[in-house]
Amino acid sequence: MNAEANGTSTRDASPEPLIEFRRVNYALDSGQRLLHDVNFSVARGETLVLLGRSGAGKTTALKLINRLLEPTAGEVLVEGRSTMEWNPIELRRHIGYVIQEIGLFPHFTVEENVALVPRLEKWSNERIAARVRELLEIVELDPAKFAARYPHELSGGQRQRVGVARALAADPAILLMDEPFGALDPLTRGEVLTEFQDLQDRLQKTVVVVTHHVGEALALGTQIGVMDGGKLEGIYSREDFLRASGPVTSAYVALLRMQERAEEEDL
Repeated sequence: MNAEANGTSTRDASPEPLIEFRRVNYALDSGQRLLHDVNFSVARGETLVLLGRSGAGKTTALKLINRLLEPTAGEVLVEGRSTMEWNPIELRRHIGYVIQEIGLFPHFTVEENVALVPRLEKWSNERIAARVRELLEIVELDPAKFAARYPHELSGGQRQRVGVARALAADPAILLMDEPFGALDPLTRGEVLTEFQDLQDRLQKTVVVVTHHVGEALALGTQIGVMDGGKLEGIYSREDFLRASGPVTSAYVALLRMQERAEEEDL
């Protein structure tokens, strides 16, 4: 799928989007605008990657989805309802959220971290225990070995896996990920990225990922939205991204080609 330069994507006979931005603007109290007339939609089961440099507006857009921020103009819809119509606590429990710093509670065990939202939702102890075991197995952490450990006893990659498990604990339809692999070393990053791709193939969640890493965007995204200066340059399929003519997108593609040539020369 491609998009016009104004950031509006077009679809033919598409299902109703699970997430939709309609001419969304966001400005600070000082008047500085961080988002300018952003339009996009994400269908159920798709992965949209928002790609751009620091300050492009990616994380601002992400936080508007779970109402950590509220638009100053325009409308953000989740499951067909404006986020302003949702109770913010209900909305956030409805959406999984993974951040670069992972955000695990250091005084909670792995099991207690993963169980946090189900406990808030008042699941039974038996259901919670079964869900924790299931999720740790899904992210390839042996429950017998890891459930009783604390975050400081885990490697960076293991903590990131626990963060993903916690975000999935209440089986949300939507998963938001803000630079989820950015703090990992390159080898661990590659391993966790591959594991997440496999996980998404099985679970088919609707995912929005923020990254500045072009290879990560191509690996994860069914759509790639390129942002710069608070504007959406366009939304592309993987194939269209590599042929796009927008200035920022073209720069990312040129960077990707340089990286590929460098890797070939090292072989």
